[in-house]
Amino acid sequence: MKKLLLLFTILATTCPGFAQDIRDGSGTGQGKIEADGTIRNSSGTSVGKIDRDGTIRNSSGTGIGKVENDGTIRNGSGTSVGKVEENGTVRNGSGTSIGKVEKDGTIRNSSGTGIGSAKGIDRKWAAVFFFFFRFP
Repeated sequence: MKKLLLLFTILATTCPGFAQDIRDGSGTGQGKIEADGTIRNSSGTSVGKIDRDGTIRNSSGTGIGKVENDGTIRNGSGTSVGKVEENGTVRNGSGTSIGKVEKDGTIRNSSGTGIGSAKGIDRKWAAVFFFFFRFP
């Protein structure tokens, strides 16, 4: 799995029942997460999905990772690649802070610089999108 700083947010079991926008640091739309968990890029093409149990799937439907209820993020092999703490702090697999998802949906890198927004999206899913998995 590729780690990166740009794209992926998902539907949690508590997510509202409508599409939520994902934006980069300049406010440009990067995609949407639909009510059923479908992830669409800025062109509207389906690029993945998140199941209600936290399984992350690519556009072919193959499981590429999972987000556990406690915020642990696992790759397709089941190895922990990071964690999202309750306060929104995002840590990599070594435990180093790599960013934060604020309550208002603002995404910050480890320096505190805003790199995007995911308003209305669960913190765990926003962290997956911006810090851990890349969707074409």
